[in-house]
Amino acid sequence: MSVAAPPVAPRLGSPAEALAAAHAFAAEIGPGAVARDAERRIPVAELEALGRTGLLALPVPIERGGAGAGAATIIEAMRIISAADPAIGQVPQNHFMLVDALVRYGDVAQKELLLGEVVRGARFGNAWSERGGKHPLDTKTALRDTDRGLRLEGRKYYSTGALTAQWVPVLARDETRDALQPPPGRDALAFIFLPRDTEGLEVDQDWTAFGQRATISGTTNLSDVEVHPGWVLRFPSGKPADTFAAFGQILHAAVDVGIARGALDEAARHLGAHSRVWFEAEVERPGDEPYIVAQFGRLEVKVKAAEALLAAAARQLDAAAADPTPELIDAARIGVAAARACGAETALEASSEALDPLGSSAADGRYGLDRHWRNARTHTLHDPTRWKHVHLGRYRLDGVVPGPENPLV
Repeated sequence: MSVAAPPVAPRLGSPAEALAAAHAFAAEIGPGAVARDAERRIPVAELEALGRTGLLALPVPIERGGAGAGAATIIEAMRIISAADPAIGQVPQNHFMLVDALVRYGDVAQKELLLGEVVRGARFGNAWSERGGKHPLDTKTALRDTDRGLRLEGRKYYSTGALTAQWVPVLARDETRDALQPPPGRDALAFIFLPRDTEGLEVDQDWTAFGQRATISGTTNLSDVEVHPGWVLRFPSGKPADTFAAFGQILHAAVDVGIARGALDEAARHLGAHSRVWFEAEVERPGDEPYIVAQFGRLEVKVKAAEALLAAAARQLDAAAADPTPELIDAARIGVAAARACGAETALEASSEALDPLGSSAADGRYGLDRHWRNARTHTLHDPTRWKHVHLGRYRLDGVVPGPENPLV
C-alpha cells in the first residue's frame, strides 16, 4: 500500500495543549473502535489524523521545533488515547521510543533530518522483533558493507505501525562495527532508518492476533535493501545504565492502563444503558444494587492505583532526565517496572471483572465489550509480568537493580 506524505503538524507549546490535543483525538477515534476491531481495519485515516495533531513531536526538543515534553506529558497523552482505542494507542509507542533514541544517541545530521521529519508530522514504524533467539535483542538481520555499499537483509515480526508509517526503523546487527570491535555483542546493534517506500522493504498484512487487531503488526521483509550511511543510528559502546529501555516500557504501561480505564468506563455506560435489574436486588436500576456499586468501586480503586503508579513513574523518569545520577536512574527504572506490572494486571482484571455485573447483554458482539480483555491479554503478553515482580523483589530484598544489558528494565 502507498503511504501518505506527512501532514503539516502544529507545535504544542505546553502540557495543557498536548493533553487537550490527546483528548480531542481520543474523542475522534473512540466511536470507531468497535468496528475497527471487528473488521481488522487498517486505521489509515486515524493515523493520518494523529500526524496532524502535533502529538508525534512531543519528545522532540524545543530547539529542533518540537514540544520538548517530558515523560509525564507523553505518558498521559498515550494513556488518554489508549483508553479510547489501545490498538491506535500502541502505534506511537515505538515512534516515541525511536525519537528518544535519536535525541539521546543521534548525531547532528541525523537529528536535523529525522527529527525534522517528525516535526513535520512523519511517524516512525517498527521492525525490531524476530522469532526465535534467547534474548529480546537477538537478531539475524545484519547490516553489511558490500562492494555495492551498505546492505540490509532480514525478516521481522510484530512490526507495529510499519505498514502505514513514513519511516521504518530496523534493528540489526551492525557487522560493519563488529569487524572493528570483536567479539560481536549487543553493543554492535544499530537502528537503520528506512523510508517506507525503500526498494526491497515490504510489510505484510499477516497480523492474526485475537486482540490489538488494528495495530496490523505484520511481518517486515528486507531483501537486499540499500542503506544510506547517514541513516544508521549506532548505540554507544559500553554505555552505563540509562532510562532508554525504561521509557519504552512505560509507554507500554500507558497502553495497559488506558485499556483498564476504557474497559471500566465503557462497562459503566453499558450498565446504565443495556443491563437489567436482578430480581432479588429489589432496586429500580442495576446501578442501585449494592453489590454492583461495590464491584465498580473496587475496580475504580485498582484502576486509579494503576494510573497513580504510571504518573509517579513518569515523574521519576523526568527527574532522572533532569539529573541523571545513578540513584535517580535506578529509582526510575524500578518505578517503571512497578507501573508496568500493576498496569498489566489491572488491565486484565478490569477488562474481565467489569463485565460480570452487566449480565448476558455484555456478550452481544455488536457492543464489542470482549475487545477490552482481548486487547489486554494480547498486549500484556509482550513482556512477562512475572519478571517485573522478580526485579522488584530483588530490589526490595537486596537493593539489586538489573544491569544495563537488560533491555526491558
